[in-house]
Amino acid sequence: MNDMSRMERREILRVKRDALMQDHRDLDEAIAALEEKGTADPFTIRRLKKQKLALKDRISALEDQMTPDIIA
Repeated sequence: MNDMSRMERREILRVKRDALMQDHRDLDEAIAALEEKGTADPFTIRRLKKQKLALKDRISALEDQMTPDIIA
C-alpha cells in the first residue's frame, strides 16, 4: 500500500472514530439526564449503557487500526 492510500485510510478511520466519540458523548449526556430526572425506566438506561459500551469497543478497534504495528 502506498503512502497516499495509507494516509487516506488513516484519515477515514479518524473521521469514523470522531463520529463514534461524539455519539458516545451524546449517549453519556442522555444517560445522565435520564438518571438526574429519576423517572427513567431502568431497562432504558441499561440499554443505553450497553450501546455506549459497544461504541467504546468500536472506538478502540478503530484506534487499533490507526496505530501502526511496531515490532518490539
